Amino acid sequence: MEGDVIILLSAAALAFSVLSYVLLDGTDLGVGILLGLTPSPDRRRAMAVSILPIWDANETWLVLGGGGLLALFPLAYAVLLPALYVPFIAMFLALIVRAMALEFRDYTDKAHIKRRIDALHLCASVIAGGCQGAALGTLVQGVSIQNGEFTGTGWEWFSPFALYCASVLVVGYAWLGACWLYWRTEAALQQAARCQAKILSVATLVLMTALLIWTSTLNLNYAQRLSSHVVEYTTVGVGLTAFVAFWMSFRARSDVLPLICALSLFVLGFALMVITLFPFIVPPNLTLKAAASSATSQKFMLVGFALLMPVTFFYNTFGFRVFSGKIHSTKVRLLE
Repeated sequence: MEGDVIILLSAAALAFSVLSYVLLDGTDLGVGILLGLTPSPDRRRAMAVSILPIWDANETWLVLGGGGLLALFPLAYAVLLPALYVPFIAMFLALIVRAMALEFRDYTDKAHIKRRIDALHLCASVIAGGCQGAALGTLVQGVSIQNGEFTGTGWEWFSPFALYCASVLVVGYAWLGACWLYWRTEAALQQAARCQAKILSVATLVLMTALLIWTSTLNLNYAQRLSSHVVEYTTVGVGLTAFVAFWMSFRARSDVLPLICALSLFVLGFALMVITLFPFIVPPNLTLKAAASSATSQKFMLVGFALLMPVTFFYNTFGFRVFSGKIHSTKVRLLE
């Protein structure tokens, strides 16, 4: 019983790290997507400034998640890594390109060079988000395992379902980015972000609904769990409430409310994924218990998580606090 509790705590710590990364860095990637599609140089500069101080802090959750998977569930790590070599490598390279584009765009005064750098930022953000979605789709559709080893081709991430998951996540990230810009900017840029957020919210909801239906056709267990009355009523109730609240939040005085509503829908989607997959960490037959490391290793890592998570939270919170407030496009242009 004690071992089962430790495994569940380890899984919860890992899931929380992944969810935190998706919510925080997904918003940054969304801003990067919208930045590359914005023609105005002044607006692009303001959008870059809004995420420049905090993007690297958000990526610390990716380090916690990757390191946690290796230490807490090494067998799952050993199976997933060869199955997802291509999207993982592409994602890491894209994240490096994104960092370079953000940090180096102001080292030139030539407008056409900045435009090309922002185009690289757009491509890197789309690739990073798409690779994460493809990896998620590969996990949900199942990975071929025999005797604890990966036996697939390594191209399972290129299936129609995985690629559809990639497109859903890219659109969802763009939605989060638009909500972020509505919160952090003002005037014309804020109004443009408001319009983008509304359009992307509808697109994300439609795509996520289709994804749930498609997921239920992959596996009989998936269909049974997603079609249970508790899951159905909870999903519809929470989802519609958050979606209606999102549209009504633009009338409120607090500009952060649309972002909170959008993030809540992402949390709902993540919860549905956990409900669908549990107790498997790598479907269709690798369970959390089978993939877990020794109880001693897990206890050691849980202590590390207990120490690192508050520090990471403080790091994130402090960064948001120091660089809070609206980004003024005119002042940003004067600073240049």
